[in-house]
Amino acid sequence: MTRFCFSIAIMPREGILDPQGKAVEAALPQLGASTVHGVRIGRRIELTVDADDASTAREVVEKLAAEFLANPLVERWAIEEAQPLAGIAG
Repeated sequence: MTRFCFSIAIMPREGILDPQGKAVEAALPQLGASTVHGVRIGRRIELTVDADDASTAREVVEKLAAEFLANPLVERWAIEEAQPLAGIAG
């Protein structure tokens, strides 16, 4: 078995309300960043999968993203191979 590390970026789909993004965007002019627009807030998940090969590991991550970590009706996600963070991946 080999350890494969991935990151999953989960964001609201276009057209879905993003109240956190709107709140951050509304505060930016007070911070001198009035030229910043289109703020969207999402989340990032990092995980390590033990598998025989990268393809099998990625299949596990795809399934987790689609069926558990994200709501496919209102969120989109992107999966990338990642480097393990020091002290986290074991």
